[in-house]
Amino acid sequence: MALTRRQLGQTGMEITRVGFGAWAVGGGGWAFAWGEQDDLESVQAIRRALDSGVNWIDTAAVYGLGHSEEVVARALEGISEADRPYVFTKCGLVWDQHDRSLPPREVGRPESIREELEASLRRLKVERIDLYQMHWPAQDGTPLEEYWGTLLELKQAGKIRAAALSNHDVAELEVAERVGHVDSLQPPFSLIKREAAADVIPWCREHQTGVIVYSPMQAGLLSGSFSWDRAASLRPDDWRSRDPEFQGERLRRNLGLAEALRPIADRRGVSVAAVAVAWTLAWPGVTGAIVGARRPEQVDGWVAAADIELTAEELDQIAVAAEGSGGGPRRPQP
Repeated sequence: MALTRRQLGQTGMEITRVGFGAWAVGGGGWAFAWGEQDDLESVQAIRRALDSGVNWIDTAAVYGLGHSEEVVARALEGISEADRPYVFTKCGLVWDQHDRSLPPREVGRPESIREELEASLRRLKVERIDLYQMHWPAQDGTPLEEYWGTLLELKQAGKIRAAALSNHDVAELEVAERVGHVDSLQPPFSLIKREAAADVIPWCREHQTGVIVYSPMQAGLLSGSFSWDRAASLRPDDWRSRDPEFQGERLRRNLGLAEALRPIADRRGVSVAAVAVAWTLAWPGVTGAIVGARRPEQVDGWVAAADIELTAEELDQIAVAAEGSGGGPRRPQP
């Protein structure tokens, strides 16, 4: 299938407007897990996305403490080099090898990043990472200029095709850009968490930096299939069970916002999830959206978002529905 594509900044990569997010397929047993996950279903979900035309996968070393990258490699077995999707991964979160339950540490030391890259290359069974992203700003005392310079050196050496940042603000982007061009940014962005539309997305557009947003369905809240009962049944090993967006008044508002998308979805013959993802893609400067799936049928629910262009009237309706929920701009300007 052919899905709509966009150029990712100045990288030369033309990516589909939706990509497969491999956070949840990392499985359970670590601090930010989604709970236990069947690897076979994960592989089938990735394959369904590729068969549907998706041409990139976003993962991270820390997802499942290495396991997500191994699952991605398994899903890509037997696919020719010419047909393989782009593989994006991340560095900078280092876990305790002796206690998987501890939160990972934000580490930016050059030698640590280089070690992480080699480990990711082995797990993914590739010779080069297409997009390598610093997951979070380092908290170990390493200056941004130093860890960003390391990623640029890896790009120069041909170990990675493009260098990027994730979860960095405008001030940090400015520092990095003075060292060398930021190829792409990965911020959180959804109808519930809209702040990126006010700062980092416009910055990226101005600097010809690609943007791939994550959690466009806010971890399932905007999928159209979430409910109070589902929230109440989340297991303790699912990080969402501890997230305020899945509790109390905020959960009520979030589920109401998802329901407000249903008339648009019904008119278009698509899912609520597809409309929620399409809303993030309607913002100038957004190249693509990372969308997760734990089962193949979940891919079928959101892949249509790649080709949806919401009308001005639909964007107005969504802006009204979003009033009082979350924060940040509610409608892209014409």
